[in-house]
Amino acid sequence: MKTVSWMNFKEELERRIREIENIIQAYLPREKGFQKTVIEAMNYSILAGGKRLRPLFMKETYDMMGGGGKEIEPFLAAMEMVHTYSLIHDDLPAMDNDEYRRGRKTTHVMYGEAMAILAGDGLLNLAFETAAKAFQMGDDPARVGRALALFAGKAGIYGMIGGQTADIEAEEKGGITEELLLFIHENKTAALIQSAMMTGAILAGASDRDVDRLEKIGYNIGVAFQIQDDILDVTGKTEILGKPVGSDEKNNKITYVTIKGLKQAQADQRALSEEAIALLGSFGRRNLFLEKLVEDLVTRNK
Repeated sequence: MKTVSWMNFKEELERRIREIENIIQAYLPREKGFQKTVIEAMNYSILAGGKRLRPLFMKETYDMMGGGGKEIEPFLAAMEMVHTYSLIHDDLPAMDNDEYRRGRKTTHVMYGEAMAILAGDGLLNLAFETAAKAFQMGDDPARVGRALALFAGKAGIYGMIGGQTADIEAEEKGGITEELLLFIHENKTAALIQSAMMTGAILAGASDRDVDRLEKIGYNIGVAFQIQDDILDVTGKTEILGKPVGSDEKNNKITYVTIKGLKQAQADQRALSEEAIALLGSFGRRNLFLEKLVEDLVTRNK
């Protein structure tokens, strides 16, 4: 099997992120008119940086499943809009009350709480307006419609918002069970990864069986990602993580490590990761870059 070296992967990752960045910027609104301030806040938030992982997962899955058109591009931008809106709202005083994200002041600190709420709302609405442009760019509108429906569902009450709801209530009430914690991880984190991979596959014309397999892969990636976060809070080093370690314990936060113990959490994380990579490698057309991207994500040390 051909391998992807670390240096080649890192350079290729940076190149593909730049391509995603260019697509995202092409769909952003111009900062003018009486609504200029909210547009500035929207653009400030989405251009704050980030790994663009979800659009990357979408594009790489689309390519792996044989896609070759332009209808994927508005969905790539829309995916990052949905992700960014969720971060704006997560940072609000009523939620996590964070003042910094990615080394910059959060949207509500820069523009005020009301404008931050509107910026999140604006990005969510713009995401669907943008994704709908794919109807004019492909030759199979039914396929675009199916992708759009799945994209909406995974971001909503049976996906990301449902997970966020359960997370907020769990923090208020306490007593998180393993079942509830996995529900939160599956919906709050994994749902958008599932959405990215499944949407990319649907737009490429993948079979129902392959789309279902990608839903399983997205689940594994998302849950493994969150378990790794919990593990790093115990085993990581502050200078590598860029944040204090042990914060979960200090805040009495129930995590996967709290429930299962460090050794079992590491074993479960490894099993989820290995299964995701093995499933990715089982498709007729392999994407070695995507396999390396997943491996890098779930084995990260920060």
